[in-house]
Amino acid sequence: MTKPVIIAVDAMGGDNSPNKVIAGISEFLKRNKNVFFRIFGKSKIIENEISKFSIKKDFFEIINCEEIVENNDTPLVAAKKKNTSMWQAINDVKEKNSNVIISAGNTGALFVISKLNMKMIEKISKPALAALWPNKIDMNIVLDLGANVECDEKNFEDFALMGSALHKALFPLDNSKVALLNIGSEEIKGHETIKKAYQSMEHKKNDLYEFCGYIEGNHIMDGNVNVIVTDGFTGNVALKTAEGTANFISIELKKALSTGIVAKISSLLNISNLKQFKDRLDPRLYNGAILLGLESPVIKSHGSTDFIGFANSLDVCVKTVDGELIDKIKKNITI
Repeated sequence: MTKPVIIAVDAMGGDNSPNKVIAGISEFLKRNKNVFFRIFGKSKIIENEISKFSIKKDFFEIINCEEIVENNDTPLVAAKKKNTSMWQAINDVKEKNSNVIISAGNTGALFVISKLNMKMIEKISKPALAALWPNKIDMNIVLDLGANVECDEKNFEDFALMGSALHKALFPLDNSKVALLNIGSEEIKGHETIKKAYQSMEHKKNDLYEFCGYIEGNHIMDGNVNVIVTDGFTGNVALKTAEGTANFISIELKKALSTGIVAKISSLLNISNLKQFKDRLDPRLYNGAILLGLESPVIKSHGSTDFIGFANSLDVCVKTVDGELIDKIKKNITI
């Protein structure tokens, strides 16, 4: 058996925590026991939650932290509180006690505290937030999703390398194909920064990915590429639009199949296909965004997810470590 992945967990961040965090750990341990959790938060509350599940003491350690980062804390306020579960969990990775940190808490605070505690990878100027996004064939990596509103061409090139390294870590058998998100597929389309990035990436050779030019928003889910690069403003708008569209389709489909006897019979006859369709649109399956560019992986679970979504984000933690994500970025950023 390989060496267990040690995960630093901010148990107090996000809605319904630490209940969903501990429940998520319990769910995850059903399918992967080659892990160890260093759980940061209010120990008495955490111990009470753990008592509800049959989690063996071999798999965890609780580190007491009396302070928490509140959802309405500004990043500056959160960064001043050094004994929060978030700060201590991040610091644990900095001190090499854990391999990766995960939090469902305040996103802005997580980014700022991570940057204060961890060094940037050499030659990477800005971190980027990346996440999984389903396509017709399998899965996309999309970045940046909100860490940087403005980017230059060097940032886009860095994002392509980091996104491809993440794709290789999560899907080692697939070839990484990169595209720049743009308003058209022609070379003349887009603003000057993205044009400069296109020209540079088209002529650079690397071992990590194939550059496939531009991609428009309506083709993100086609599956012809699997790493999509954009700035944080555009990426966040695209993500929220896709989430809203998926939610709208699910609600309307449910409404259509529950109106009238014929619709109800039809839904019963197609229950297997409908379940598969519903699961494909379930955001919990794709939970776990990754802050790329730092010396250690930082995983952001959605704050409103439940224990199933949190368990899936723990899968991302393990895969980024086992897939040697940081080493892949460092190797290729120097080429």
